Amino acid sequence: MDNPVGPLNLITDVPGLAVGNAGDPELVSGVTVVLPDYPAIAAVDVRGGGTGSRDIELLKPSASIETVDAVVLSGGSAFGLDAAGGVMSWLAARGRGFPVGRARVPIVPQAILFDLAGPSVALQGEHSPYRKLAREAAGSAGTRFRIGSVGAGTGARAGHLAGGLGSASVVIGELGVTVGAIVAANPVGDVLMPGTGVFWAWDMEREGEFGGRRPDGRHDPAAVSVPKAASAGAHTTIGAVATDAALDRVQATRFAAIAQAGLARAVRPAHTPLDGDMILALSTGRVPLASPARDLAILGGHAANCVARAIARGVHAARGRRGAPAYTDLHAEGGA
Repeated sequence: MDNPVGPLNLITDVPGLAVGNAGDPELVSGVTVVLPDYPAIAAVDVRGGGTGSRDIELLKPSASIETVDAVVLSGGSAFGLDAAGGVMSWLAARGRGFPVGRARVPIVPQAILFDLAGPSVALQGEHSPYRKLAREAAGSAGTRFRIGSVGAGTGARAGHLAGGLGSASVVIGELGVTVGAIVAANPVGDVLMPGTGVFWAWDMEREGEFGGRRPDGRHDPAAVSVPKAASAGAHTTIGAVATDAALDRVQATRFAAIAQAGLARAVRPAHTPLDGDMILALSTGRVPLASPARDLAILGGHAANCVARAIARGVHAARGRRGAPAYTDLHAEGGA
């Protein structure tokens, strides 16, 4: 195959990236940190109507600082925004950050999702658990990491199912580069075709990575379902795509925008007023593009595929909990 899955089928197949996860079983929430070895070009594409973020403005093409030291995905709604501060302190202790005079300021953009199932002892008091979780995640970062009910996907749900953290990669033979995605799937929309165990992203699947089910023609492809109890800002799918292709800020912004199409392939409906859908993009800049416009279109197309696959993989690997059954609890492997 000209474009095989990467060795780990994770975003860390992109050279120069590490990922760390930490979660709190009492909080039923967690943090995921994407750490480049060196500051990476970064950008963002925002589509949801209920976003929560930190330092996203500096990712716009008009901003002065083009690189970031880490990207954070977190549960906890607005409480979770403390996670970026934890990563900043972890990076600062290691001398990393943008030089400003004699100081170094780590640049750490963040996106959050809503996973507050109810009052939690862990959120009562003056000390945020998310700073501690973020430092734990950063300290554990490596090329190998688990998917499913971990990190930012710990308390996620996807429609009526447990959601989770997923990742996927592809090696683009034509360009000699790698593209990967990591996504915390917590959408209000469905990831499955109505009445089936078939993921909307079934046609993106590689090597049976989320069960290998295929549609049999009995579902309604035009069906749209949103729970009556859904409320604004109480959901959200957040993630990041990355490549070792050398992109500037403008190109990385387009890369993120094309990749966001993968969310709409895997979740229906997507980009709703109830979600805060957001995709960040990273370029480690190791491989120059021979034909920038055409090659960027190829990169973005593969990134969209990886986003769709990552969402399905995250849900497929998630553990069930009260009120949110696991996919595998409802759909035995090999069933219809």
